[in-house]
Amino acid sequence: MPTHFDDLLDGFRGYLDTVDSPLVREAVARIEWNMPARALAPHALPCLRYLDRIVELAPASAKPLARLLARRRNEFRWGQTYSVTDFGAAFLEKYGWLEVFGTRGHFANDEVAAGLLILGPGIVYPDHNHIAEEIYVPLTGGTEWRTGEGGFEVREAGEVIHHASNVSHAMRTAEEPLLALYIWRGGPLAQKSEITGTVAQGRA
Repeated sequence: MPTHFDDLLDGFRGYLDTVDSPLVREAVARIEWNMPARALAPHALPCLRYLDRIVELAPASAKPLARLLARRRNEFRWGQTYSVTDFGAAFLEKYGWLEVFGTRGHFANDEVAAGLLILGPGIVYPDHNHIAEEIYVPLTGGTEWRTGEGGFEVREAGEVIHHASNVSHAMRTAEEPLLALYIWRGGPLAQKSEITGTVAQGRA
């Protein structure tokens, strides 16, 4: 009998199967997808108000997953790593993530964590780094991303963005929200990032 969130896991993997990237294919192949479900109480966040617009922005390959998130937004356990002390209340109003699987997600996995990040329009997720290697695939385009000492570059939906262990990276949104899929591996899966930038470093 399928669990209550099997469609979330299936939709997540289904989208990953459409991404034409050796890095993503290798990551998907190494994941043990027969994961036990974890009972989590729902937890909604203010950033979920952007999901309807995200459905409109998502390309055809990402729309099924975006629609699932929008339709069932209040059933999932959304989280935030940071507090008002870290970035301020305005940032938290537009930020949140859903861990699909990992040490805190709807499915238990001690080797890799993966999920979805929402950033509302007009904010900066400042320079930060962590031990875990990170793979991002934005499901909406137009957000600017920075890695290391480089400048911000606009990335489109479906591009694969790789952050090696302990490499600094940042994102900033313009007029539209961001939905991005992420995969963390090779480090502490619930580590709070080390922040080296500020929310004032871009448009926010």
